[in-house]
Amino acid sequence: MWTEAQQAAIDIKKGSILVSAAAGSGKTAVLVERIIKKITDSKNPIDVDSLLVMTFTRAAAASMKEKIYNALLKEMEKHDNNSKEFKRLKEQSILLSSAKIMTTDSFCLSILKENIDKLDIDPAF
Repeated sequence: MWTEAQQAAIDIKKGSILVSAAAGSGKTAVLVERIIKKITDSKNPIDVDSLLVMTFTRAAAASMKEKIYNALLKEMEKHDNNSKEFKRLKEQSILLSSAKIMTTDSFCLSILKENIDKLDIDPAF
């Protein structure tokens, strides 16, 4: 299903990655798979709201959140409702609303807003 390069982007364990490719090449699917794999890692799971995922458009960011949510629901179907795994996935679906999946512009603006008191900028910029 995945090309060698796509599988490598999904499987790499350490550090940040940059997925850059032409439109329609499967970047979003690769990132969604990578995120789900990190969330469901049995040895070192991460919380979805600890990630920073940047895209170029708001539509792409919204689409990615929706695809992650749907992937979480699909993973939840594999587990009993009372299981530890199900509860963790349910928690991640809730945390998704506060996950930093946004445009580059939105990320930069959030940094400015979080640090406005340290900057010599009019807060009403």
